[in-house]
Amino acid sequence: MILVDEQSVDFDHTLTNDAKVEVFSVENHGTDRAEKRLQTIGSSMFIADGHLGALARNLRLLGFDVAYDQDANDRELLEVMTRQKRALLTRDRRLLMHAIVQHGYYPRSQNPDEQTIEVIRRFDLSELIAPFTRCLRCNAPLEEADKAEIMDKLEPLTKIYYDQFRRCLNCRQIYWSGSHFPKLQKRIKEIRSRVRGKA
Repeated sequence: MILVDEQSVDFDHTLTNDAKVEVFSVENHGTDRAEKRLQTIGSSMFIADGHLGALARNLRLLGFDVAYDQDANDRELLEVMTRQKRALLTRDRRLLMHAIVQHGYYPRSQNPDEQTIEVIRRFDLSELIAPFTRCLRCNAPLEEADKAEIMDKLEPLTKIYYDQFRRCLNCRQIYWSGSHFPKLQKRIKEIRSRVRGKA
């Protein structure tokens, strides 16, 4: 938030010589004023550029709505961002400078897990983490799937050893707690721990 003579203003405000200017960071909770905040903390819907596929997948794993198309150009990213009211995630600083971008973030790290922690902290998302509720492929929500209804789509050993399944409401991808599941749970636990620890 930017206050000029105690009034909220945008970046295009013209200053006078004797103006009193106060600038508050996104995370600043030192003011209760809510009007004309230039960035908000609480965005939970995102669009990620083509270089952040692993981050998009991580955030989907944690239950967050992340639009991602590896081949989308800048114009398409900005159009979806605006139409669907999403925050933009990109490592392209010039893309973030477009006037149309109201809410966005530039992950500092190049490591996807570190980027995930950055985004959760920046947008204060730790209380909204809901693992295994969103499709990793297409981003749609998952629903419980009755084993009998999907039996013909399962591999022979999966039919024998697993009974609980989820299915994507959009692409119909089927998910279950296979051999990779403990590794995913461990990653989620580590991310949660590091977000809380601020380490």
